[in-house]
Amino acid sequence: MPTYDGKETTEVVLEVPEGYREAGRLDKYITRFVQNASRTKVQKSIDKGLVTVNGEVITKAAHTVEAGDRIVCTILRPPPPEALPEDIPLDVVYEDEHLIVVNKPAGMVVHPAYGHRTGTLVNALLHHVGGTAVQVEELEDEDDLDEEEVGLSVSNALPAREGDPSIRPGIVHRLDKDTSGLLVVAKDDVTHAGLAKQFQDHTTRRQYLALVWGAPDDRTGTIDAPLGRDPRDRKRMAVVPAGKGKAARTHFRVEELHQHTALVRFELETGRTHQIRVHAGHIRHPVLADQKYGGDRIRYGSTGSSRRAFFGRLFKRMPRQALHAQTLGFTHPRSGAFMDFSVDLPEDMAFVLDELRRVEGT
Repeated sequence: MPTYDGKETTEVVLEVPEGYREAGRLDKYITRFVQNASRTKVQKSIDKGLVTVNGEVITKAAHTVEAGDRIVCTILRPPPPEALPEDIPLDVVYEDEHLIVVNKPAGMVVHPAYGHRTGTLVNALLHHVGGTAVQVEELEDEDDLDEEEVGLSVSNALPAREGDPSIRPGIVHRLDKDTSGLLVVAKDDVTHAGLAKQFQDHTTRRQYLALVWGAPDDRTGTIDAPLGRDPRDRKRMAVVPAGKGKAARTHFRVEELHQHTALVRFELETGRTHQIRVHAGHIRHPVLADQKYGGDRIRYGSTGSSRRAFFGRLFKRMPRQALHAQTLGFTHPRSGAFMDFSVDLPEDMAFVLDELRRVEGT
């Protein structure tokens, strides 16, 4: 079996056997028979005109493979991961010589990763602190990073494995791209270690405000359900049987009731990927406008044309999950003082809340 070797370009040649009768897609066929090549890489090669079948350039990934075809595919290696300082506005809530607390806007990715190599919070932070670029190709390991030059902690800053473009200087915890709110960032490794231990020990205070469909029967409660990858869609998380995932506990309190929606305060005890969004969906009250977990359609109340139009207008104004990390509390690793921060709802979520109060308020 040919192997993608990760060099700048790798050319592979496939001879489709005469007995082949599956009539499969070109992208799937190449991925199936080239070791270490992802389907995404193969599709990009097809899109760029780097695949020929019987000498003819094919640019459609769905092209049907036939017996006797000779396929030549050139697979490109993605550029090496890097994080460059970028002049992107930051909403800094607090800053001292050891850490920064920022209010991240919805739509901003926390650190460079697949599909998001620029425009991230890390890019903005590097510019804010006057730090240098972090370019993995020039580094052997984290010992080659100087936190004074970078301006942020370098603990766990480099990709965890080959092929991973994630660069995370200063990042102690994360928020989803389309979740707004508070994050604390470490400027040095000692501060990073002290903050990371608090997150690991669940001694931080993290409260989120969310608009959800319907409302829990109990006005306060705890959702205790382990989370793991959804076996039907690896890009989603799901509640899984005990022993199959990681423990996850979310506390909630209903702050405000409307006819068919509610404003709910969630407090994280653990911090799993998509935890609030999955737990809210698990109790049949998904976060409003959450496309990944079923909140982007009417779940309670009438589905008549006027109500569909109303929520369509809200979703257009706020095309992301209505989830905001409002409160963040932690003990400063250097001073020992407990620090507590809170920020208002962003404009889009505040607008939707006001409209729900106006139209569906009780």
